[in-house]
Amino acid sequence: MLEKFSEENGINNVTDESHFHLEGYVNGQNCRYWSSSNSKEKHQKTLHSPKVTVWCAISAKKIIGPFFFENDQGATVTVTSERYIDMINIFFVPQLQEEGIDKSSVWFQQDGATAHTARVSMGTLKALFSGKIISRFGDILWPPRSPDLTSSYISDFFLWGYLKGRVYDTPLSSLEQLKAKITTEVRAISVDVLRRVSANLLVRFEECIRRDGRHLDVV
Repeated sequence: MLEKFSEENGINNVTDESHFHLEGYVNGQNCRYWSSSNSKEKHQKTLHSPKVTVWCAISAKKIIGPFFFENDQGATVTVTSERYIDMINIFFVPQLQEEGIDKSSVWFQQDGATAHTARVSMGTLKALFSGKIISRFGDILWPPRSPDLTSSYISDFFLWGYLKGRVYDTPLSSLEQLKAKITTEVRAISVDVLRRVSANLLVRFEECIRRDGRHLDVV
């Protein structure tokens, strides 16, 4: 992986979705980041808080997104394989074309969610990014039980944690405000930040080699 990403001069398009709840609830199992407040404080939260489901693709050079999974009425919908492939075809691929990015140069990484790895999803992705899919059932498998060795580090440990820290810095009263704040904060992330985050992942690869596969401390 270190050789592959070094050859490509950066990591291309790690893709992921996350839920953003209107009340600011954050799933600590999925997002890990330094908090500006006492993590042991108790907070009341609504049982079924309104939310949006956001998808982004992040690379060392650019973030493509956000894309919100919603129906024609603007209501949040579950990410199914059909909706996932529709998003790839009607949003992601046109965005690549608009940015002048050749699909043959793109490494496409996704996690093992059923919508991502269903047969119809993998068939579409393999046709678009032949030989360059990092995924369950893809061309390169994720190392098992090794978040330190996958570029999900970039989405789970940086993107979603960073965005939720920024989005929820002020109270929001509607889903439209929430979507607007997410969009603003995504677009405010600089290329310099993306390059530094991606470079840190390469450092983790090197550290894993140095430690002969043993447990990694925070790098």
